[in-house]
Amino acid sequence: MRLTVIGTGYLGATHAACMAELGHDVLGVDVEPDKTAALQAGQVPFYEPGLAELLARNVANGRLRFTTSYEEAAEFGEVHFSCVGTPQRPDGMGADLRYVDAVIESLAPHLRRPTLVVGKSTVPVGTAARLAARLAELAPVGAQAELAWNPEFLREGIAVQDTLRPDRLVFGISPGAPAAERLLREVYASLLEADIPLVITDLPTAELVKSAANAFLATKISFINAMAEVCEATGADVAQLSASMSYDTRIGGRFLHAGVGFGGGCLPKDIRAFMTRAEELGVGQALSFLREVDAINLRRRERVLTLADELCAGELTGRRIAVWGAAFKPDSDDVRDSPALDIAQRLHRRGATVSVYDPKAVDNARKKYPELDYAVGALDAVRGADLILHLTEWPEFRALDPRAVAEVVAHTRIIDGRNILDAEGWRAAGWTYRALGRP
Repeated sequence: MRLTVIGTGYLGATHAACMAELGHDVLGVDVEPDKTAALQAGQVPFYEPGLAELLARNVANGRLRFTTSYEEAAEFGEVHFSCVGTPQRPDGMGADLRYVDAVIESLAPHLRRPTLVVGKSTVPVGTAARLAARLAELAPVGAQAELAWNPEFLREGIAVQDTLRPDRLVFGISPGAPAAERLLREVYASLLEADIPLVITDLPTAELVKSAANAFLATKISFINAMAEVCEATGADVAQLSASMSYDTRIGGRFLHAGVGFGGGCLPKDIRAFMTRAEELGVGQALSFLREVDAINLRRRERVLTLADELCAGELTGRRIAVWGAAFKPDSDDVRDSPALDIAQRLHRRGATVSVYDPKAVDNARKKYPELDYAVGALDAVRGADLILHLTEWPEFRALDPRAVAEVVAHTRIIDGRNILDAEGWRAAGWTYRALGRP
């Protein structure tokens, strides 16, 4: 099929490359000429394992190209995927829908034959119905310009896998869009033949699926971090608590791992937007628990600062502190709402000299916080350090020999903010090892 993907950020670039990999002819659309030029040259502007190779291969074979022209996109595409961002509003906690609205306003006037527009962005429930009405109003073809919702469930670091072999597909179809299901089944034919589960539902349910899934994951992460607070007050071990709970098949162990909490461009802003939308609908009390989920998450960052202050004898000013990690999670260079980088910046503001190292995210971190020091390697970062903070769980950090690290630091003190290092191994090597929720 001939598909367009509008918005070539993290979601859009991944979706475009993967749709081309499935055999479709794909035209990526973006308003930024520099971005489209880089993608046309086979260059991905962010780090995602496997994506650069996928993109370059499909640009080279002609199944994928990029443009800034909505008119060209309307002429080219049978199905148009809207993959633009929905960041948190600068003046509140709700979702900023200006980019989602701009797609409809820019594309619809050029739609002169029956077509399908498919939203993939995470939006407040009710957005799709509003956009469908606006699409039919603006498009020369009228109601034959149909709208459906196909939420994305990408996890940074394994986004290619999540697109080519997703856990499920969700099609939100309006009763007034007779062609939508047929076209979406054609788009995803190879996945459906591979028995990927499919849920066909209405527009509001499809919108809610992503918001509800993210709210549940955030709640599970914050729950075990709340237990870490209780463990610290009682001398219990949250790692053993989590392991014991995970054997219960009703609970499971995924996302039940205590640490400095979640960050990134999805979970924090999505749960805030979900709360805001619930309040607008008059059911804010139903999601009031998400306020505490958010608060628990942010408290974990403050707890790391408290531990750092304790280990530095109550004086952070002038201390040299090394931070391992800048990305919000491993296998990514994304520093949006990164707990690691937020903690590093707060330490800097309290007078510490902070040296940050991350295998992929240093350039993005430097753009955001140029006042911090940045190292070229894990050992370079800790040279002469009074304290190490392990804040992003890259495999590179777990593989380090604590005895080798001890040879270059000023003091053998480490806070494992991800509860993933070998605690006994570090202690046996002479380190003062602290972690969240552990004695």
